[in-house]
Amino acid sequence: MEILVFGVQADEKPLIEAAFEGHHEARCLDVFLNEDTAPIAAGYEIVSTSVNADLGGRVLEILAVGGTRMIAQRSTGFNNIDLRTAERLGMTIARVSYYSPYAVAEFAWALAMAVNRRVVRASTRTRDFDFRLDGLMGRDMHGRTAGVLGTGKIGEAFARIAHGFGMRLLGWDIAENPACAQLGMTYVPKEQLLAESDLVTLHVPLMPQTRHLIDAEALKSMKDDAILVNSSRGGLIDTAALVAELREGRFTGVGLDVYEAEAGLFFLDKSLEAVSDDTLARLVTFPNVLVTSHQAYYTREAVGQIVETTLRNVLDYRAGRRSENVLVPRS
Repeated sequence: MEILVFGVQADEKPLIEAAFEGHHEARCLDVFLNEDTAPIAAGYEIVSTSVNADLGGRVLEILAVGGTRMIAQRSTGFNNIDLRTAERLGMTIARVSYYSPYAVAEFAWALAMAVNRRVVRASTRTRDFDFRLDGLMGRDMHGRTAGVLGTGKIGEAFARIAHGFGMRLLGWDIAENPACAQLGMTYVPKEQLLAESDLVTLHVPLMPQTRHLIDAEALKSMKDDAILVNSSRGGLIDTAALVAELREGRFTGVGLDVYEAEAGLFFLDKSLEAVSDDTLARLVTFPNVLVTSHQAYYTREAVGQIVETTLRNVLDYRAGRRSENVLVPRS
């Protein structure tokens, strides 16, 4: 059977083809699944999608009419999928419930240190042979406070690195992680974490309850010289409110690997086009802000695990098996 795989990056393609070899043929496309590209899937029973695919009701309807019965999403998050419509259409939906937490945690730290030590500014200067240190002063992380919002596997990995820096650890989650507690993490209300932390990092899923978890009020409660990092989902931060605070000269640095309106932008080359998103255009102009293109997960180890799990989800579907990765079971 041939599987249609949407949104495949160049580095990802050989990993997908190698994993599927001997099982199913994988037809890899670099285009992302949306209402315009959904008709391409006509005749394909199984489709695999990337994290920024549009799997709203209209797209699912088009896929169902074309004969698609199973969607294997290559990500942990599934806020882009209309699960109720999928269930009504009798479609099976599976995701990747777990992959290397170190990939995201380590990248979150890369963002934090890059904005703290002005790495991007320094690199830009030295390319012009400007070796001055003016404006490049950072701060020691040792002895400061790291606030971790979401202390699952990724949050725990981030906390372990922070512990290695010698930081005080504050955590917030619906349930405490014993491994984080063993590191000395103190669980506190979100308001206290934001008020006391020098570094705030987000590692919670995007759900209706967590959308704009960091809103205008939360941003105002943070220290003026705090560092904010988001490598989870863009919708966790009210970006317009963040821009307003940045305009006031607040925060030592902000590192964002995700953006709430990233669909249709991230993973694509928009360098020759006019940017129509005024909020993003303003955001990237701040010298203390670093925006990257949803790449925190993008290591060989993590992508390899994602691909292997996606294959396993396909094989389980074909065999009529159900695993913890299934969001909507086969009807």
